[in-house]
Amino acid sequence: MSPVAVVTGAARGIGAATVDRLVADGWQVVAVDVCADLEGLDYALARPDELRAVADRHADAVVGVVGDVRERAAMDAAVATALERFGRLDAAVAVAGVIAGGPPLWEMGDDQWSVLFDVNVLGVRNLMSAAVPALLARPTPRTGRLVAVSSAAGLLGLRRLAGYSASKHAVIGLMKGLAADLAGTAVTANAVCPGSTRTALLDVSARIYDLDSAEAFASQQLLERLLAADEPAALIAWLCTEASSAVTGAALPADGGLTTS
Repeated sequence: MSPVAVVTGAARGIGAATVDRLVADGWQVVAVDVCADLEGLDYALARPDELRAVADRHADAVVGVVGDVRERAAMDAAVATALERFGRLDAAVAVAGVIAGGPPLWEMGDDQWSVLFDVNVLGVRNLMSAAVPALLARPTPRTGRLVAVSSAAGLLGLRRLAGYSASKHAVIGLMKGLAADLAGTAVTANAVCPGSTRTALLDVSARIYDLDSAEAFASQQLLERLLAADEPAALIAWLCTEASSAVTGAALPADGGLTTS
């Protein structure tokens, strides 16, 4: 029987690339995205047609579900869909994330701060809290994989992005603590920290820094190029496999060398 994952933030960017990677590796996926704009953000999020496109290109292997990671009930429903449609759950991958910034921390609006922590941190907690009971219900010897996308900003302090950096640091702490809570269960929990990746969020970052193009970020990475969304997705997909069984409680960079120094 094919392994099954729930992936949030699945309509575009690293989330969509993760769905593509998992399906290529033989997985079935419940692909979740809010498909709506959120208060506190000055840019558009993915639309329903983008989520449909992800599901449509994978026929019966992917179910697209509109759901808000800020709502625990929505994450419970996504896990229930995996169990009802595919009969099992093997991994939960929290990719959904937002960025906001520009002013220094002391001038940052409460709406920006709230949406960062509600999506980037509470959203991860909600998915993991929904998924863990389903993974632990599996008979032993069990496996289970929990992965959350942090950011290179979760390993650094970035000018104009104090709130975003704080939320991504929190994702790493959450996953490390979750890994400790899961000691002895064979269920692993890890964070992935992408660098500058060609996604819609990187274009927002460029505007925050008053750059003409996101290409300017390429020079910050040792590879001297932006990453394709498929590159961090490859690490995420590997962390979902049995081959990653020795890795838990880790914050793994897929950042082209951005955090080397």
